[in-house]
Amino acid sequence: MPEYTKEDLEPESLLNDQDQETQLSAKPQLWELAVVFAKLGAIAFGGPAAHIAQIELEVVQRHRWLSREKLLDLLGITNLIPGPNSTELVIHVGLEQGGWLGAIVAGASFIIPAMLLVWGLAIVYVEYQTIPTVGWLLYGVKPVIIAIIAQALWKLGRSALKNATTWSAGIFVLVLYFLNVNEIVLMLGAGVAVTLVRNLSFLKNPKSLSSILFPFSFFPLPLSAVTTETTLKPWTAVFFSFVKIGSVLYGSGYVLLAFVQQEFVDRNWLTSQQLLDAVAIGQFTPGPVLTTATFIGYILAGNLGAIAATIGIFLPAFILVPVINPFVSKLRKSPWTAGFLDGVNAASIGLMAAVAWELGRGTLIDIWTVLVAIASLAILLKFPKVNSAWLIIVGGAIGWLLKFKTV
Repeated sequence: MPEYTKEDLEPESLLNDQDQETQLSAKPQLWELAVVFAKLGAIAFGGPAAHIAQIELEVVQRHRWLSREKLLDLLGITNLIPGPNSTELVIHVGLEQGGWLGAIVAGASFIIPAMLLVWGLAIVYVEYQTIPTVGWLLYGVKPVIIAIIAQALWKLGRSALKNATTWSAGIFVLVLYFLNVNEIVLMLGAGVAVTLVRNLSFLKNPKSLSSILFPFSFFPLPLSAVTTETTLKPWTAVFFSFVKIGSVLYGSGYVLLAFVQQEFVDRNWLTSQQLLDAVAIGQFTPGPVLTTATFIGYILAGNLGAIAATIGIFLPAFILVPVINPFVSKLRKSPWTAGFLDGVNAASIGLMAAVAWELGRGTLIDIWTVLVAIASLAILLKFPKVNSAWLIIVGGAIGWLLKFKTV
């Protein structure tokens, strides 16, 4: 196989950009991890794609805790295991920077702000059987989120799409996504395809075939035997139900709704209207989408149910990430696993682009939202270290002002 230098694969401008990133900052203190990820958990609107974009902005650009390539590798791994991708990425970063304690601090800090907000809304909902309307806030915030995702695609894409092979993989994944091909199939297929193309010369040597070992068989233990019968205390049943869901949940956090339908609505623990209201709560609150579990847990079993549901849905992620993380650095040492990871990273960019397109179609609905998105993107590209929280606050303020303009 011919040897390629970094200069052969990447333009000079990108090299200069990445050279600066190789000068990483010292590992943060635990309180710094807590502050950064609590802030993200409080302002991270827009779902997993937007969360990942904001994580990249904070971790790679502002604080330089990780290189962009390392973040992409961690993202690629999170896409191959069950659980909420953005939360798992946060746990990975915490583990890299502060060990087990760092993983717990980072993950909990990211989850708790949204959990508390959703918990409060659940209390209001149970008391008044309604949820507040904040459409005017999202009207201004969502275009900013689209801009944040676009900037992350630009930055991450330049690192992940290194050559014609990875570009082709990313484009094919983007196209096939809109043909309703399963996300996991797309990522695994891209990984295998890039590996085979990059290591084609090895296939001619039968001895080399034994080296094709993909250490990606990280599947959760079957939890179908876990009982969630109503003979358990309500909060205990809620806990085991959400542990089971968190252990088998692949893809977008919104897939949670299908599991909730089967686990709770079909068993008459929850009504269809309550499920729809839970979806609405997840739409206009920041942080992980899976904190919808907090809302459902409170409805089913009060305060203990809210706590049990939240711990249950996220517990598998806190277990899986530390088990898998040590393998990430080893994957780059083999041409086979490195190629596979590059393919998965390219697929991740393709999927992120597809999600951005879908979100954009529903968000950029008039001249005002388009202008907010363009202005936000221009600011992010001109000042890459700008605090995204300020842009989100300004976006919400614009939405509030435009609300009165249209009244």
